[in-house]
Amino acid sequence: MIFGMKMRSSAICRVICLAAFSVLWSASADPAKRSLFNGKDLKGWKTVGSAEWVVKAGRIRGGQDGDPKRSGLLITEGVFRDFEIDLEFKIDEHGKYNSGLYLRHAVGERRRQGYQVNIGRADADEYVGLYTDRWLDKGDEQDKYRKILDWNQLRVRAVANHIQVWLNGHKIVDHTDLGATEEFLRPGTIAFQTYGAEGHSGWVEFRNISILDLSQSP
Repeated sequence: MIFGMKMRSSAICRVICLAAFSVLWSASADPAKRSLFNGKDLKGWKTVGSAEWVVKAGRIRGGQDGDPKRSGLLITEGVFRDFEIDLEFKIDEHGKYNSGLYLRHAVGERRRQGYQVNIGRADADEYVGLYTDRWLDKGDEQDKYRKILDWNQLRVRAVANHIQVWLNGHKIVDHTDLGATEEFLRPGTIAFQTYGAEGHSGWVEFRNISILDLSQSP
C-alpha cells in the first residue's frame, strides 16, 4: 500500500514538473516576435549589388560564387529603430572573407550606414563584434565562443545608442555610443552583407531569423 502511494506521488510530481516546464517555455517564447524569413524564399527581402543570395534547405546562403570582386547586401523591406533580433549563422573559413549584420541601414544604400555587427574570424582580425568605420567593441576577440563551420546563435538588441550582442548565449558586446549621430539612431533596414576581402571569396548562411520591434513597446 505504501509502495503504491509512493508511486502515485512520484507520478503526480512528474506531471506537476512537466506542467511547470510547459508554462516557463510558453513564457519564454515571446508572441510579439515575428519571423523575418519564411524558410522557402526571399519574400520580404531585396538585394543590392552583385553577390548571390539563394534559399536552400531552409537557410539563406550568400556569397561571391568564387569571385571576390562580387559583393552585396540582402535587405529587409521593413525598417526598424529599436529592436531585438535573433538568428543563426554559419560562415566560411577562408582568408579575410567576412560577413555582417547592418543595423538601421539606410534604405537602398549599398555602402554601410549605421552600425554593423561584424561576422568573421578572429585569426583574420575579423571579429564577431560591433563596427562602424572603426571597432567600437571587438566582442569575441579571441574567437572563444564562435563555433567553426557550425551554426552559431546570435542575438542583437539595439535601443537608441545602446547596442548589446550575445553569441551562443554569451554577452560579447554591451556598448553605449556616446557620440552617436542621427545616421546611427534613425529607423533603417536590417541587412546581411557579404564581400570578398583581400581577394578572398566565401559564403555565409543564415536561418531562424526573428525580430521583436521594441519601438512599439509601451
